[in-house]
Amino acid sequence: MNRLDDALRFQQTALNLRAKRQELLASNIANADTPNYKARDIDFASTLGRALQGQTQPLQMATTSAAHIGGTATGADPNVMYRTETQSSLDGNTVDMDVERANFTENATQYEANVTFINNLFKTMGQAVSGQ
Repeated sequence: MNRLDDALRFQQTALNLRAKRQELLASNIANADTPNYKARDIDFASTLGRALQGQTQPLQMATTSAAHIGGTATGADPNVMYRTETQSSLDGNTVDMDVERANFTENATQYEANVTFINNLFKTMGQAVSGQ
C-alpha cells in the first residue's frame, strides 16, 4: 500500500504543478501585448523535487515593527520565476510567443501523460481486485 500511496502522491503533486505551470504559461500568452509584462514560469523538475520532500512554504510577510501583524503572503509562490528575455522588445514585454506556445504544448502533453498513467494504474488495480 505504501508504494501505491507514493505513486499516487507523486502523480497528484505532478498534476498540481503541471496545472499551475499551465496557468502561468496561459497568462504569459494572454499578456503578450501588455507593455512591461514579464513572462513567468517555474522550473518543474526542481519544484516537483522540493514539493515531494515537503519543502514548499508560503512566503512570510516582512514586518519592520513589533506593531505589525505577521502572516503569509496569499497568492505568492516562491517557485515562480521570471523568464530570461530571449528577444528585446521596445515596450519591455519579455513574452516570446514561440517559446510560450512550445512550453504550453509540451506541458499539456505531459499533463495528459500523467492523467493517462493514473487512469491505467486504477484500471490495473481494478483488474487485480476483480481477479481478471
